Amino acid sequence: MAAQSQMECEEDKVAPLSPDTPIQTSEPLLDVHLVNGERDETATGPASPTTNDYDGNASDGSCRTPSIGPVLPLEGGTETEAKGQEREDGESPLELEQLDQHQEMKETNEQKLHNIANELLLTERAYVNRLDLLDQVFYCKLLEEANRGSFPAEMVNKIFSNISSINAFHSKFLLPELEKRMQEWETTPRIGDILQKLAPFLKMYGEYVKGFDNAMELVKNMTERIPQFKSVVEEIQKQKICGSLTLQHHMLEPVQRIPRYEMLLKDYLRKLPSDSPDWNDAKKSLEIISTAASHSNSAIRKMENLKKLLEIYEMLGEEEDIVNPSNELIKEGQILKLAARNTSAQERYLFLFNNMLLYCVPRFSLVGSKFTVRTRVGIDGMKIVETHNEEYPHTFQVSGKERTLELQASSEQDKEEWIKALQETIDAFHQRHETFRNAIAKDNDLHSEVSTAELGKRAPRWIRDNEVTMCMKCKESFNALTRRRHHCRACGHVVCWKCSDYKAQLEYDGGKLSKVCKDCYQIISGFTDSEEKKRKGILEIESAEVSGNSVVCSFLQYMEKSKPWQKAWCVIPKQDPLVLYMYGAPQDVRAQATIPLLGYVVDDMPRSADLPHSFKLTQSKSVHSFAADSEELKQKWLKIIFLAVTGETPDGLSEHPATLDDHPEPKRKSEC
Repeated sequence: MAAQSQMECEEDKVAPLSPDTPIQTSEPLLDVHLVNGERDETATGPASPTTNDYDGNASDGSCRTPSIGPVLPLEGGTETEAKGQEREDGESPLELEQLDQHQEMKETNEQKLHNIANELLLTERAYVNRLDLLDQVFYCKLLEEANRGSFPAEMVNKIFSNISSINAFHSKFLLPELEKRMQEWETTPRIGDILQKLAPFLKMYGEYVKGFDNAMELVKNMTERIPQFKSVVEEIQKQKICGSLTLQHHMLEPVQRIPRYEMLLKDYLRKLPSDSPDWNDAKKSLEIISTAASHSNSAIRKMENLKKLLEIYEMLGEEEDIVNPSNELIKEGQILKLAARNTSAQERYLFLFNNMLLYCVPRFSLVGSKFTVRTRVGIDGMKIVETHNEEYPHTFQVSGKERTLELQASSEQDKEEWIKALQETIDAFHQRHETFRNAIAKDNDLHSEVSTAELGKRAPRWIRDNEVTMCMKCKESFNALTRRRHHCRACGHVVCWKCSDYKAQLEYDGGKLSKVCKDCYQIISGFTDSEEKKRKGILEIESAEVSGNSVVCSFLQYMEKSKPWQKAWCVIPKQDPLVLYMYGAPQDVRAQATIPLLGYVVDDMPRSADLPHSFKLTQSKSVHSFAADSEELKQKWLKIIFLAVTGETPDGLSEHPATLDDHPEPKRKSEC
C-alpha cells in the first residue's frame, strides 16, 4: 500500500497543468521550511519556472504542485534500460536490482538539488517584491512628504539607508541570473557558480545592518512625534500589498535574508556530490555568505529583544523607558509577595531587566494593560537574601534603594532560579560600572603622568577598550553598531566618535595631525568653542553652500575598494571646480570626503559586475567607483570630470549646472 501511495504521489507530481491553473503564493516571511532549516525530503517542488509563472510560489505539502514547465527527466534513462537488457542474460538479478537502486537514488538526489535551487528562486522573487515595497513605496512616499517640508528628508534617508542599492542588485542581477539558470536547468544543473560570482556584493548589507537599530528608533520617534510621517506610513500599511504588516516588519526582511541564503546553501551542499563541478563554487559562496550572516543574526537578536520590549510596553500600559535598545529582559514570571503587616500572600508579577526590577500588580481586565507597575527597583545597590519562613516556604528577600520585598516562589527550584538570575544581573551591573570607575581612577593617575602642559608633547598611556563601557567625556554607553570606541592620541582616553572628531598637531609624533578629544584640542590649539565654530576646515564647508553654487551636484552611488556601495551627495563647486565633495545628504554641514580630481584617470566602461551607469576614477592604487541613476546623469558628470582631471575649468558649463531638481535624488523617483 505504501508503494502504491508513493507511485500515486509521483504521478500527481508530473501531471501537466493548464496555463489557467492558479498557483498558490506563499507569504515570504512565513516560509516554515526555510526559517527552521528543514525541508520535506520527499517533496519534489515545482519544476523550472517559465515566463507564464513568474509570480508563482511553491505551496506547502508533501506533494508540491509543479509550475508550468518541463519536468526534470531521468538522466540517462534510455541508456540504462538498454544496458540492463544487454546484461540481463549475463548478470544476476541481485546485480540488476542494485543497478536500479543506484539509478533511483541518483534521480532522487538530483531532484532534491533542483527543489532547493527552485526554492531559492521562488523566495528570491518574493524578496524582490518586498524590497520594491520598501524602496518604491515607503521610501518614495515618505520622501515626497519630506520635500513638502513636513520633516527632514535626511531622516528618511537614514531610515532606509542603502535599500535602493540592495533592491537594484537583487532585481537587476541576482534574480535575472536565477531565472535564466532555472530555465536552463536540464543542461546546466548548478547554482554555485552564480552565487560565487555575486555573493561578494552581499557585503553591501553591512551598511543596512549597521544602521538598523538607529532606523528602528527613528521610525518609532517620528511616528510618535510627527503626525504627517505617521499618516503616510499608516496609509501604506492599509494597502493589500503590505499584508497587514508594519513598516518595521518589512524593514526586518533584508536583515533576515542573508541567513536564509546560508541555510539553503548548506542544504544544497549536503545533497551535492563532492565530485560535482559545482562543489567548489558552492563552498566558496557559503564561506562568503556565512560571514555576512553572522552580522545579520546579531541584528535579528536585537530586533527580537526590541519586539519583546514592545510587548512588555503594551502589557504595562505604555510604561516609560521600557522600549530602549539598552534594556535587556533577563527573566519574568509570577510570584507571591508576603505582606509586612499580616501573613497573607499576594499575587504579583516580576520583570527583571539588566538595570532594574519591575514589581507589578496584575490587572484583571479584558482590554488594555495587563499589569500596573507598583515599584521600580534599581539594580544599583540591590541585595538578595535567602529567608526561611515555616508557614511560607521558598521565600527570599530583594532589598533595594527604593524598596525591600519579601517574595515567595512556587517551588524550591523556582526560588533558586530567581535568586541566581537576580544575583548574576547584580554582578554584571557592578562589573560594568566598576570598569568605568577604575578608568576614572586611572584617569587621575594619567594626568599626573601627562600634565596639561605636556599634552601633545608626551605620548600618553592608552586606556584599554575593555576597561570602560561608556565614553569618558560625554558618558554615553558604547555599543557595537552605533557608538564605537576611539582613543584620544593626546590623553589616551576612550571616547566616542563625536567626542573625538578633532585633530591637532602632536609634538611627540613629529607634528602629525592626529585624532584628539575636544578638551585636548582646545588646550593644544588654544581655540575656544566660539573661535572653533568660526574656523572651518576644507571638509566643514556646508553642503547647502556649495550645492547652491555648483557646476554639478546630485546623488551618486559610491564604492571605495571592496567596501559596499553607499549613497552620497556629490558636488563639484564653482569656486573649487577641480575637487569633488561628498556629503551624506544635501543639508549636511560637513563633507565626509573630498577627491582632488587633477591627475585621475577616468574609466567610463562599467564591468559586468558593476552597477549600471557606473564609472571609475583611478590614480596609482586609489580607485573610486561611482554609479549614476541614469545614463544621462552619468554623461553630465563625465563631461565635467574629464575637464577637471586635466586641470581645465568648466567655465561654459557653470552657467547651466545639473542640480537635484533635474535629477531627483532617489532611484527612479519619476515613477514614485
